[in-house]
Amino acid sequence: MNCIIVDDDKLSRVVLEEFIAKTKRLKLIASFENAISAANSINKDNSRIDLIFLDIEMPEMNGIDFMNSMTNLPQIIISSSKEKYAIEAFNFDVTDYLLKPTSFPRFLKAVNRATRNHSLDRVELKNQDEIFIKKGSSLIKMKFSEILWVEALENYVILNTVNDKFTIHFTMKAIEKKLPRPNFVRVHRSFIVNTQSISVIKDNTIDICFDDEIQSIPIGKSYKDKLLDEINLISK
Repeated sequence: MNCIIVDDDKLSRVVLEEFIAKTKRLKLIASFENAISAANSINKDNSRIDLIFLDIEMPEMNGIDFMNSMTNLPQIIISSSKEKYAIEAFNFDVTDYLLKPTSFPRFLKAVNRATRNHSLDRVELKNQDEIFIKKGSSLIKMKFSEILWVEALENYVILNTVNDKFTIHFTMKAIEKKLPRPNFVRVHRSFIVNTQSISVIKDNTIDICFDDEIQSIPIGKSYKDKLLDEINLISK
């Protein structure tokens, strides 16, 4: 996996660089001393980055701000000297949370988890136009085209269709990887929409019309440009 380090503390970067050098499955692409430089680099080309080792407390832009400003983030392993950011960090579906100073065995445990996730991401779905959803003791086959939008609910997600709602124990990051692009686009930390179901895109909301009803979905600032890139846009 290609990885980068984002940490303003030089010693912490050196330790992580040494750990990465010992781990054959990791390749260090770059090491940044601030989040702004890292964000600029990722915005240019994030397709070759699979994993980020990210500090929280940094000047100008901290780790939470960094994650909040980015779309389509790769896996993230937090490396912080304080526990107090853990709950907020896991709201971003981070892979693991390392407390400094970190031992190599603990580092390796986090990397193993990231490796498993990476392997699952690379497995292609056998049926590209459908998914099975568990409801009670049954598995229900659902066409991707039936899903209008997906909404986060704590440790669950709600798949909204024209006729029903399905609540499943899944993270937004995980369900986002299961849904085909460009048909499904994350437009907010808590919402993924089927672009084919969009009726109107306004400044800060999306309208989805179905059965004479209108559902308004908020658009996060950092997600709007990505949405406009994915739709067939004609403008002056």
